[in-house]
Amino acid sequence: MNTKLIFSIAQSLLIARWKQTLVAAIGVTFSITMFIALLGFMTGLNDLLDGLILNRSPHIRIYNEIKPTKNQPINLSADYTNHYNFIQSVKSGGSRQEIYNSAAILQTLKNDDRVLGYSPKITTPVFFNDGTIDIAGIVNGIDVLSESKLFHFTDYITAGTGTDLSKVSNSIVLGKGLAEKLFAEIGDMVQITTVKGERFPLKVVGYFQSGIRDYDKTQSYASIITVQKLMGKAGNYITDIQVKLKNINAAPAVAKEYSQFFTADAEDIQTANAQYETGSFIRTLISYSVGITLLIVAGFGIYNILNMMIYEKMDSIAILKATGFSGTDVKWIFLVIALSIGFFGGLAGLLFGFLLSVVIDQVPFVTASLPTIKTYPINYNPIFYGIATGFSLITTYLAGWFPSRKASKADPVIIIRGK
Repeated sequence: MNTKLIFSIAQSLLIARWKQTLVAAIGVTFSITMFIALLGFMTGLNDLLDGLILNRSPHIRIYNEIKPTKNQPINLSADYTNHYNFIQSVKSGGSRQEIYNSAAILQTLKNDDRVLGYSPKITTPVFFNDGTIDIAGIVNGIDVLSESKLFHFTDYITAGTGTDLSKVSNSIVLGKGLAEKLFAEIGDMVQITTVKGERFPLKVVGYFQSGIRDYDKTQSYASIITVQKLMGKAGNYITDIQVKLKNINAAPAVAKEYSQFFTADAEDIQTANAQYETGSFIRTLISYSVGITLLIVAGFGIYNILNMMIYEKMDSIAILKATGFSGTDVKWIFLVIALSIGFFGGLAGLLFGFLLSVVIDQVPFVTASLPTIKTYPINYNPIFYGIATGFSLITTYLAGWFPSRKASKADPVIIIRGK
């Protein structure tokens, strides 16, 4: 097989039918362009939506859940050891939300090589007093530096400064929706009533907006020290420890280990946010399905064009075979034609797909619910470009293989006799 001669003949056939070649290449280019732009946009949107929750969620949350005592008194009685005891209206036990021996737990997490970082937290329900009206809400006591480093806290501050929580005593950052309810401006004092009935004034130093409006209508943030004073607790009182791991996939196994070792409840991110992972997977699957469908449609276009080319070039095929070309040589000529269309059409598609993604990335996207987002999200993952290149070559190869196989089996005697 003379490779140079086969490429030369394929080039001549491509140029001879340049209009059909151009149409096939444009089909591949359009498919690759839309595949890159669609997948980049959909994946960027997935990252945005998941980030609203997952970026603010720990990989493992260590806490004490209020739940009924497993061993009821009747089960501990020797008289009823061999009985089935049915107990109704079981109430929660005397367990507390406070994490026991929190200092030792934090030190253990600090020494764990699997842990990227951790942040202690206190969560308590309160009432925000607006005249004679009490608005139910939640105050989250946080370590501002750890929360900002691990959970991007300061990225969601739309007014004021989040770090003022650790600088200004008795200060608070209100959720944007909650601040609108209270008509609270930065610098104002808001009155808070705790669950024990005690009232405290706190100074507003900022607004927080997560992008989930219902969440922002109830949530507020203060320093851990401030919340400990609100609750009348000691300086070692915390209700939650939020842990970020170096490998998020290890969260379920590590959470189980922590639950047993620390004698506390530990919830991993996969369990807590399973619905978001499912939604992200489905959206990505739809994006890939649409993009691959476009490439397959382009493949059928190439298949039809090559079929027509073979039908019109039967005389040329007969001459090639009559002059000593084998069926394999003829097959490779048409495969080279198909792969050339796929390669150059795909290359142009990668370029136009990238340019279209850049254009979309510059389109303004301003919404009150997502203050940190200024333009439409795009993901420029190189894997998308690799998938598009590989699939375009595979599609065009298959589209050319069937017609080329037909051409390789053509009998030159029958073709010439028919003429």
